[in-house]
Amino acid sequence: MTQPRRRPGPKRALSESDVLDAALTLMDSGGPDAASIRRIAGELGVSPNAVYTYFPDKAAIEQALVERLLGELNRAAPAGGDWRADLEALAVDLRRRLTAHPGAVPLLLGGAMNGPQALHLGERLLDVLTRAGLPAERAARASYLVMVYVLGAIALEVADVPQAGALAPEADRIAARRAAMTRVPPEAYPRTAAAAEVMSTWVGTEQYLWGLRRVLDGLTPGPD
Repeated sequence: MTQPRRRPGPKRALSESDVLDAALTLMDSGGPDAASIRRIAGELGVSPNAVYTYFPDKAAIEQALVERLLGELNRAAPAGGDWRADLEALAVDLRRRLTAHPGAVPLLLGGAMNGPQALHLGERLLDVLTRAGLPAERAARASYLVMVYVLGAIALEVADVPQAGALAPEADRIAARRAAMTRVPPEAYPRTAAAAEVMSTWVGTEQYLWGLRRVLDGLTPGPD
């Protein structure tokens, strides 16, 4: 007896957000190189042409991911108050979001941050630094300095873990660095060995804030 043919089910609806979710999942597990158009399509169970419907190339996907991550940061922004507290909160939140997706960190370092959300973040920085009493030119220079410190610190923190994927909890990463530092021969590197305990905490929040606060200390109004 001939079985009746089944009607095909509805095609899966796809959106820009689905493509970005898949790209971020691949980056989280394998780093930025893992999120090729073909692999993104495979993750979604569609053909590469379906991905091209939303993005012309991988670079456009990466730019959109940067915008998404920065948009989430901007939407979570606290109301204006003490400028230092606001800037520290912003820097800590950015670190938290980027270390949750270490594969996306190179995207912020390797491309122009000129989308609407990146510009909005820059405007927020200028606003905070203006509230600190800096004139316009100095605020502009200071905003660049702050971003260099913040993104550089995050990039080094992520690079400290050689394999791709999510970072281990901060306490575990510090413990691993501490164990590694015990293997430094003190007779060859006496100063490094003496500073081993502090150096083991370089990937921690305490060091991140220590450096940020030193940067901010140098930004108070005064002669250049």
